[in-house]
Amino acid sequence: MTPASTPAPVRGGSVTVTGSGWAEATPDVAVVSIGVECRRESVEAAYSAAGSALADVTAAFRGHGVAPVDLRTAGLNVRADLVWREGEGQRVAGYVAASTLAVQLRDVAAASRMISDATAAGGNDVRLNGLSFSISDPLAVKVRARAAAWEDARAAAEQYAALASATLGNVLSVAEVPAAQGPVPVAGIQRMAAAESLSVEPGESRVDAAVTVVWELDAGH
Repeated sequence: MTPASTPAPVRGGSVTVTGSGWAEATPDVAVVSIGVECRRESVEAAYSAAGSALADVTAAFRGHGVAPVDLRTAGLNVRADLVWREGEGQRVAGYVAASTLAVQLRDVAAASRMISDATAAGGNDVRLNGLSFSISDPLAVKVRARAAAWEDARAAAEQYAALASATLGNVLSVAEVPAAQGPVPVAGIQRMAAAESLSVEPGESRVDAAVTVVWELDAGH
C-alpha cells in the first residue's frame, strides 16, 4: 500500500521526489509486564512473600514452555507503608515489597491462557502492568515498506517527467528519510482481582518508510 507522494519541482535537468509507503504484518510476539506487590508487617515477611509469589508466576510461564531467556526480572524493592493517624502523625503500618517480571510470549495464540495461569499462580498479590505486541523480524517488513516507498517515488517521478515532455534517466541520489510511524496495537491491563481468561488480539502492526530520489531528466524528442 502506498499513500500520496510529495514531489518537488523539476529543476536543472532533474526531478526530485519523496515517496512513502508501508507494509503490515501480524505481530508474533506478545510482551507482558507482570508484577507482584505484597504488604506485610515486617520487611522480611514482605520480601519473602514477594519472592515466593514471583517464583510461582515464573514457574507458571515456564510450565507453558517459555524459555528462561524470555523471562526477565525488572526489579525488586521494599518500602515502608506509611499512614497518618490523628494525634500520632505519620506511622509505619507495614512494608510493601514489589517486583516486576517482563515476559516475551512467542506463542501469541496461547498468550491468554499463559497470562491467566500465571496470575492464578501468584494469587491476589499479582498485578498486570501492561501488554504489548511486536514483530520478531521487523527487518523483513521494513524491506517491503521500502519497496512500496520506492514504487511511490518512481510513479510520481515518471508522471512529472511526462508532464515535462521528458523521460527518467539515471538515479543521481537516494536518501531514506524519517517516516511517520503507523499505529501499533497495544493492550493495557492495570489490575486483576481474579485470574480470568482474557481475549488477546494482536491485530496488525504497520512499518513505514520514506525515500527521496533524484532522477536525471532526458529531454523528449
